[in-house]
Amino acid sequence: MRGNDTGELSIEIDSASGFCFGVITAISKAESELKNSQPLHSLGDIVHNGEEVERLKKRGLHSITYDRLPELRGKRVLFRAHGEAPKVYAEAKRLGIEVVDATCPVVLALQKRISRKYQETRGKGTQIVIFGKQGHAEVNGLVGQTNGEAIVVQNLEEAKKLIDPQRPVALFSQTTMDMNRFAELGNFLKTFVASGVEVEAFDTICRQVSNRVPEITDFALRMDWVYFIAGAHSSNGKVLFNTAQRANLNSYFVSSPEEITRPLPAWVHSVGVCGATSTPLWQMEAVKHRIEEIAKEGKAK
Repeated sequence: MRGNDTGELSIEIDSASGFCFGVITAISKAESELKNSQPLHSLGDIVHNGEEVERLKKRGLHSITYDRLPELRGKRVLFRAHGEAPKVYAEAKRLGIEVVDATCPVVLALQKRISRKYQETRGKGTQIVIFGKQGHAEVNGLVGQTNGEAIVVQNLEEAKKLIDPQRPVALFSQTTMDMNRFAELGNFLKTFVASGVEVEAFDTICRQVSNRVPEITDFALRMDWVYFIAGAHSSNGKVLFNTAQRANLNSYFVSSPEEITRPLPAWVHSVGVCGATSTPLWQMEAVKHRIEEIAKEGKAK
């Protein structure tokens, strides 16, 4: 199709973008449960994508906050891919809640690793450090494996303030963090702690996420213009969008196709549409359709 005044406009959806395995599994489990019986409640939004949450809400999946758990005594509640802390499982059991567990296998494995390390090092002064976003649902579940004792840091400055250089460190990462920043933190800690103090760094970043960094870099480099679509609160979305923008300065973050309101500049011939591991294919297709609509409107004027 012709999308500008100087030539053909090509719009391509990145084939490597879209839901990761953990999100696909969680949404498939929710849809299967909704077919069999209703209602079903999700403890927090099932995915950091407002439009996908709304789509599932129309099918009967209702998000609730943690303080509303007591209202669901004896009912069914889905635990999303991010995972939950042991105390949340214990509370659900106390309330007689039927848990539909959709925890991502990668997150579940990480929870078990942190729990083991915590049990092995109790009383030895070891600091369990998690590189991640404070307050993020996955991080809350990880900290819960340590009885709330783990230290969460997002950058080197926080590490300097919160970590005791005189005590051993066991460093883990939220599954969706940037690999280069994790490596930087690990290297920093080895020089930050006192001589002879042990630092163990466990690379627990999901490769389904980290592998998308080179893929999205290559994709963005091939395009004149890029629309990256993700939920505003998606940590993975922020990481991957920053990756796209580093590769192509003409990369723009949108959370909904309706945010695209202007025709593309005349020099743009190729447009890439990509997204986070929490971005459904149907949403990327909607962005492509929106670009086509605006281009056609521009031609009609």
